[in-house]
Amino acid sequence: MLQLCSSGGHVVASATLYGGTHALLTHFLPRTCNITTTFVDITDHEEVKNAIVEIRTKVLFFESISNPTLTKTLSPMVLSPARLSADVVVHSMSKFICGGADVVAGAVCGPASLLNSMMDLHQGSLMLLGPSMNAKVAFELSERIPHLGLRMKEHCLRAMEYATRMKKMGLRVVYPGLEDHPQHHLLKSMANKGYGFGGLLCVDKESEEKANRLMHHWKNSSQFGLIAVSLGYYETLMSCSGSSTSSELNSEEKALAGAGEDKWSQFERAISRTMDSIL
Repeated sequence: MLQLCSSGGHVVASATLYGGTHALLTHFLPRTCNITTTFVDITDHEEVKNAIVEIRTKVLFFESISNPTLTKTLSPMVLSPARLSADVVVHSMSKFICGGADVVAGAVCGPASLLNSMMDLHQGSLMLLGPSMNAKVAFELSERIPHLGLRMKEHCLRAMEYATRMKKMGLRVVYPGLEDHPQHHLLKSMANKGYGFGGLLCVDKESEEKANRLMHHWKNSSQFGLIAVSLGYYETLMSCSGSSTSSELNSEEKALAGAGEDKWSQFERAISRTMDSIL
């Protein structure tokens, strides 16, 4: 973002973003760099078009699939934005790509001209700000990437199984693999064949209290899963997104992002449990 935008620059971004990213665009960049952001409904192409400011707008920023009701950490096995004409793709390698919840890493993928400019000795944001990956972390990731495809298939298979069974129990489940999801067919047309619809599902419990009660019941009464947010782990992870990963948003921003009243329980379906372990 800092490499593409100078002082006075402008960003058009989806209203549904990870809380930390939303805080960066809403508070930090305007205060420190004079870079402003207009948030839009990214599915409304006319609204996106109207938000673009000639000359000033340098970045169109969005997540697929978006936070907070689901997640952007599908991994490139499920969805490959570069194949869908994205100019720059940022991956959180701490999540499904890592698979062990034990490293902090990310990857910026884009044209050589951009990446070279980011490493420029005098003006490169990577060169001057120093977000370099630890060599040991890089090695560990290189050892895990070869079996990413196998892991993602199993994550997605189990997420689909749990989404289906929870729906049959009468719970309101948000998962793009379900045919009643409003963007099921859209994701199906975009996703890489054979890898499902992601390893995370969301349950609407109507209130933050009920969402947290459900998670604590499963954790403490059934010894099922962990209440944590480092997705892609080999144990099932659960969180109430509105009071965790989207806690930087105020009530109005949460409503626009789809987090409502902190009512969502997110479940990252892990590969280490049998499918009938709880349901």
